[in-house]
Amino acid sequence: MRNTFFFTIFTLFLLTGMSSCESSSGAKQMGIASEVTLSKEVLMDKIKGGWAGQTIGCTYGGPTEFRFNGTMIQDYVPLEWRDGMIKWYYENSPGLYDDVYMDLTFVDVFERLGLDAPVDSFAMAFATAGYALWHANQAARYNILQGIMPPASGHWLNNPHADDLDYQIEADYAGLMAPGMPNTASAISDKIGHIMNYGDGWYGGVYVGAMYTLAFISDDIQFVVSEALKTIPEQSRFYQCINDVIQWHKQYPNDWKSTWFECEKKWSEDVGCPDGVFVPFNIDAVINSAYIVIGLLYGEKDFFKTIDIATRCGQDSDCNPASAGGILGTLLGYRNIPEYWMKNLREVEDMDFAYTTISLNKTYQMSMNQALQLIERNGGKVGANEVTIVYQPPVPVRYEKSFEGLYPVKKSGINKLISEVGEFSFEGAGVVFRGNVNSRDREYVAKVEMYIDGRLTETANLPAASRTRRHELFWKYQLPEGNHTVTFKWLNPHPDATVRFGEALVYTKISE
Repeated sequence: MRNTFFFTIFTLFLLTGMSSCESSSGAKQMGIASEVTLSKEVLMDKIKGGWAGQTIGCTYGGPTEFRFNGTMIQDYVPLEWRDGMIKWYYENSPGLYDDVYMDLTFVDVFERLGLDAPVDSFAMAFATAGYALWHANQAARYNILQGIMPPASGHWLNNPHADDLDYQIEADYAGLMAPGMPNTASAISDKIGHIMNYGDGWYGGVYVGAMYTLAFISDDIQFVVSEALKTIPEQSRFYQCINDVIQWHKQYPNDWKSTWFECEKKWSEDVGCPDGVFVPFNIDAVINSAYIVIGLLYGEKDFFKTIDIATRCGQDSDCNPASAGGILGTLLGYRNIPEYWMKNLREVEDMDFAYTTISLNKTYQMSMNQALQLIERNGGKVGANEVTIVYQPPVPVRYEKSFEGLYPVKKSGINKLISEVGEFSFEGAGVVFRGNVNSRDREYVAKVEMYIDGRLTETANLPAASRTRRHELFWKYQLPEGNHTVTFKWLNPHPDATVRFGEALVYTKISE
């Protein structure tokens, strides 16, 4: 009841942040009427286009995922699109579609429990699902299974991957169920996106969802990109990066590579993700959202150009073209995606995604049903053949910042078993320990204590099983700046198990 109450209050706050007169005036100034009428046929066509575009874009970029880190994929590198390609991935490498079946976890909860389903239902469905997870998602799964529920499960103090792009790649559903209603999509993302992310990581999903909502009511891709950014607080790093991309597009209208280079120079630092600090790998939401926007702006509503450029920007080069393709697919509609792409898609539309009993054809109808409910709930009308949407001029969500005042200074190799670590000393204000637990018994859970400066800081359960593992062994932020000594005590050692420490990432305090 409490979660439903706060979700309802937040939605009302977003929708009543300006008077009806101001809302109508603002919509007219932006070229969008305060009410937008679509036929049900067009609404369904756009919903189908969103899911289709996402699936196609994911497949197109799949072979290059995280193989080009900190470098673009040059023009001479061929990117394949062959007959039967989507079906091949469905049957042989279905994990490629994690950004789709993750969406479907949330779509399914809405379908089963209704629009007011409590956040705990989404969290438990996500945490107990059979699919493998990484980064912010896996950290959140671990937290939830250990009793740390959202929003704490996604908060950066509990999740070193809070700024990663996990919710960004999973937020398509929120936009597709809220046509023309970016603030409603933001309210949905406030509830679900904080399961696994915070700050810039959450903003990635809010922004992607907003672009989807606007693609239902405008065919101007520059408007969609710019107007959706109004859902993000201007003081955030996320906003500033995307705003830069929009300005660089104006400066270099025919040269996406120049905009890409500007992004690398200014926005490619990752201070949070322990896997991405000090290396070219970057799964941060900020830079990967920038690549989505580069694809959308320079793609000029051409489906191939859009997903090709988003892919060639590199890093998470399946999820970024998936988002760009889904947003453009919504704007164009299913019927206007070229047959070159659609003949592969049609082969799988009745096939269930891995870890689900949901096909694309079923997904289309579920999203349509949810969109019709949200249109009515937010003041619109649903008739026999058409719908009238009350357009919501976007308003910014609240400001959040992960890793505030912290900056990484070094990674120290450890590469020792827990029995060999002894004392680890560092100078700074925070530390993250990477490593792993191995055991022949996959049900084994190591219980380990961490002491900092002689004080017990945490007793952690560290599962050996990959699905329930803790992504990092230990971490502690917000320590007093200075010299610290860390020790560990393994409470339940087992001869068939090992706890190995790989490296430590050390942070210092900085003045903002």
